[in-house]
Amino acid sequence: MPTSSSDTPTAAAPALRADARLLVPLALLALYFVWGSTYLAIRVGLSSYPPFLMASVRFLCAGGALYAFLRWRGMAAPTRMQWANSAVTGTLLLGLGNGLVCYAEQSVASGLAAVAVAAMPLFAAVFGGLYGQWPRRMEWLGLGVGFAGVVLLNLGGSMTGAPLGALALVVAAGSWAFGSVWSRRRNMPPAAMNTAAQMLTGGAVLLVFALLTGERWPAAPTLSASLAVAYLAVAGSLVGFSAYLYLLNTVRPALATSYAYVNPPVAVLVGALFAGEAVHPLDLVAMAVILAGVGLIAFAREREN
Repeated sequence: MPTSSSDTPTAAAPALRADARLLVPLALLALYFVWGSTYLAIRVGLSSYPPFLMASVRFLCAGGALYAFLRWRGMAAPTRMQWANSAVTGTLLLGLGNGLVCYAEQSVASGLAAVAVAAMPLFAAVFGGLYGQWPRRMEWLGLGVGFAGVVLLNLGGSMTGAPLGALALVVAAGSWAFGSVWSRRRNMPPAAMNTAAQMLTGGAVLLVFALLTGERWPAAPTLSASLAVAYLAVAGSLVGFSAYLYLLNTVRPALATSYAYVNPPVAVLVGALFAGEAVHPLDLVAMAVILAGVGLIAFAREREN
């Protein structure tokens, strides 16, 4: 007698739960430490490669490889509208978001760059109001606390001498937040194809930025810089984004997005241990204040859900 459709999911459920018990912690660890370490990898890559060209190579290579693999596996190509929406989102998230982080790290320590970018949920709460989702009382409190932390960070000894770098980080966080909010209401490619399309379009925009700013391919890049770019493409883009997509489809959003709280201390620790980056006392205070503000917003949204 054929197995009924209701029997199959029941039989498969224990295996799926067992896989999740193993894969979820592994995905979280990858997201926490891989994305946390990419800030130092960016700094190492900048020792030989100009910022926009480095980011362009990273995303074009990773996006091209992922797109070719997905098409080989039979996944349909994005529609014309999906390509257009991916181009807008890729420009905001990768072109401006990641590209300006790379630019800023020419003058700002990698750990502090991660702390500044962690203010992204603060911007996302404000941009949500453009679509009628204004922050609640506790979210407004978190916004105020987080903004105070950003001010403290810009008053710290590590960023006062880099006003353009500090401004670039603020614009990067705002662009990433707006792109995230905007894309939720658009027709985007499914799952991994969305990632590939955004990396391809964002990488193309970064290449235009590189050409417009006169960047050139380095004549003799160091081995460490080239390995850092390869790490960004493979670990940061392919592994990191894959882990993030898996978590979004498996666990609660609050857990999937918890990397925003863990990446900054990981980046600061990695930068201090392996690159000798100095961290001033006021920087540590600013980090705690920013993360407290983001935590208040996350707690408010968790209570709402």
